[in-house]
Amino acid sequence: MKNKNDELVFLPLGGSNEIGMNLNLYGYGPEDNRQWIVVDVGVTFGDSSTPGVDVIVPDASFAEGENILGIVLTHAHEDHIGALGWLWPKLRAPLYATPFTAFLIREKLRDAGILEEVEIIEVPLGGTIQIGPFSIDMVTLTHSIPEPNGLAIRTPLGTVLHTGDWKIDPDPVIGDVTDADAIQRLGDEGVLAMVCDSTNVFVEGVAGSEAEVRTAMTNLIGSLKGKVAVACFASNVARLDSVIRAAEACGRRVSLVGRSMHRITAAAKSVGLLADVKPFIPDDQAKSFPDDQILYLCTGSQGEPRAALSRISEGSHPHVRLGEGDHCIFSSRVIPGNELAIGALQDRLADLGVRLYTERDHPGIHVSGHPCREELRQMYRWARPRIAVPTHGQRRHLLEHANLARDLQVPEQVTPRNGEMVRLAPGRAQIIDEVPSGRLYVDGGLLTPAHGDALRERRHAAHNGVVVVSFAMDRRGKLVSDIDVRGLGLPGDKDQTLDDALDDLAETAEHALFKLKGEALEDEVVIEQAIARAVKKASQRLWDRRPIVEVVVLRL
Repeated sequence: MKNKNDELVFLPLGGSNEIGMNLNLYGYGPEDNRQWIVVDVGVTFGDSSTPGVDVIVPDASFAEGENILGIVLTHAHEDHIGALGWLWPKLRAPLYATPFTAFLIREKLRDAGILEEVEIIEVPLGGTIQIGPFSIDMVTLTHSIPEPNGLAIRTPLGTVLHTGDWKIDPDPVIGDVTDADAIQRLGDEGVLAMVCDSTNVFVEGVAGSEAEVRTAMTNLIGSLKGKVAVACFASNVARLDSVIRAAEACGRRVSLVGRSMHRITAAAKSVGLLADVKPFIPDDQAKSFPDDQILYLCTGSQGEPRAALSRISEGSHPHVRLGEGDHCIFSSRVIPGNELAIGALQDRLADLGVRLYTERDHPGIHVSGHPCREELRQMYRWARPRIAVPTHGQRRHLLEHANLARDLQVPEQVTPRNGEMVRLAPGRAQIIDEVPSGRLYVDGGLLTPAHGDALRERRHAAHNGVVVVSFAMDRRGKLVSDIDVRGLGLPGDKDQTLDDALDDLAETAEHALFKLKGEALEDEVVIEQAIARAVKKASQRLWDRRPIVEVVVLRL
């Protein structure tokens, strides 16, 4: 039952104005007493701008202390479930997921040491969840992982179709086809708003079917002699299935290389997938097979430094070697931001004599898991929402998606950024509030603010270097040792060696020290600040940069 002050609101805290790190909230009730559900709790990954940080999670501080009734997971990709181990203690609500996703969630929470604290409720495919004022139907879609679900979120103020990640695959290899009938029934009943994936909004046509990949893979692998490695996302179980069956059709056995490959295939087998493939060959036994009878299915298609393929390319993998006459197939897209890492990986493989195959030179060995423009048009024809709310995209994706919805005669479009709260009902859709949002870095096992001191200093050091100045003084402020200056990450050449430059900085530090008089010589903070300022100015003259300067004063 609805009251006159009730509102239905949508609040993205991750995944809007970016691809990945999805975290969305739906709230129902009056402004001062809303009940909330959370949809997806995902991560994104660090890059060269975040030295030392591999994992980044959304800032969910707004949700702490709010009335969170439940957390619903649409599917098991890392950008939808990967932050649970970090953020569940802040949200503390039951988790709802279909069986494959629930299997991987349990492993993630077990790794985080909180599995026993968390209530996980398995929902059958096509099932319904009742959470307070929210009645949620799981709608079967197709994507690049088993059991992708759209959510039909019914409330007294209207129904929202939250698509999650999806595409329309008429032959998905694993799982059922998109439940178009269910979506059309929702459209007949009336969809207030559709919160929808925008990843491929600039790509005309359709994403393509996984069955086509299987055919292309079979033809390519069948044409190759020597060892074959295939790199793809471990979470793309449909692709794993395609590669495994293509390998078997070509007389090759499959060896899984990388922890994620073992983890995901175990999850797939737990729900009846990959049941009829031949047993995998352990990577330490694969070398006993003739080269043209083995295929390595590897993690690391994005150039991740610790993944299996990077270790193979560096010659540091304990069991797998590739070289002249061998082949590596990249069956994945290049995630924006990973171009340099992937290029370096491919260069290393090429240097070993490995021939490379990518989607660019061999069309058909990869298809996207996200909808292109024609699939978006079809979804809008089925659902017929009153409001389009693009998500899962950078700013330009969201705005173009809104333009497409407008062209399709969707009456209202709204494109919130992370932290912007949208009132969906009653009345016209509009942004009504802005709440704290942002990113938290997993740094040294701790959650730290994106603009915290540690990473700022690390970036500074990476760009400008570090100088350490150390010396001893007696209690009266008299220098009783040489001044030792050491540098990290600073340049030098035959004309101006680094040692010479550091000697100059030692003289600079000594002059700065001798300028101090009286009580200043008894205050370590004053001494450290004076010497640091002088050394930074001198460094600017020497190298046109201002390194981090650490001054160590030892009192004797």
